Amino acid sequence: MKLQDRVVIVTGGARGIGRAIARKLAAEGASVAVADIDGAGAEAAAAELERGMAIEADVSDPGSVTAMVKAVLDQHGRVDALVNDAAIVPFIPWADVDLEHWRKLIDTNLTGVYLCTRAVWEPMKEAGYGRIVNIASNTVLAGTPNMAAYVAAKGGVLGFTRALATEVGPDGITVNAVAPGLTASEGVLESPHKEAFEFVQSLQAIPRRGEPDDIAPTVAFLCSEESGWVTGQLIAVDGGHTRN
Repeated sequence: MKLQDRVVIVTGGARGIGRAIARKLAAEGASVAVADIDGAGAEAAAAELERGMAIEADVSDPGSVTAMVKAVLDQHGRVDALVNDAAIVPFIPWADVDLEHWRKLIDTNLTGVYLCTRAVWEPMKEAGYGRIVNIASNTVLAGTPNMAAYVAAKGGVLGFTRALATEVGPDGITVNAVAPGLTASEGVLESPHKEAFEFVQSLQAIPRRGEPDDIAPTVAFLCSEESGWVTGQLIAVDGGHTRN
């Protein structure tokens, strides 16, 4: 198993892509801390795992992030990998994007990535080993409408990934980003985005609906020792929708 005895934090792990990632990492042997602002959802997701722990955490709150990482260190003594999945996925026309919405999206989708990464960096540096996987989005490549603040934040995640990889490589830490396409997660299926599946499938090389379990194997690889020569990269996992 790729992740035998490794310790991984997955933010936004209560449902959707994050929950699928948590299941896959656990199947590969990892102890997985499922962190989510939905504490009950995190508990339910962690209960599915052989070595799961649940943490209620708001990634946009520095104190909450510090407590999250402390809980994992207290229980396991280290953090080997971090998957930054927590995000808000809106459907809002540009005309309706006010400053409050903009700040909320940036705080969660971009600043949250910074806060979580900053919190695990020191223990990873001390260990001389770490894997950071940021969940970006192929909307950065496609310029998807009705998501301006979201696309801006995810573009920031991509830039952060590439810059940070350069700085922390000497510490034995890799930093990569995965860009899912339109995926049939609970959040998408509960939103107007669900109406786009037929159109998006017509653009894909693989003409079927993407599922959360389609994203998880690439994340598991990037969390593993096998990906030690891969860093600063964006991997689109979208059925060939964007062929960059």
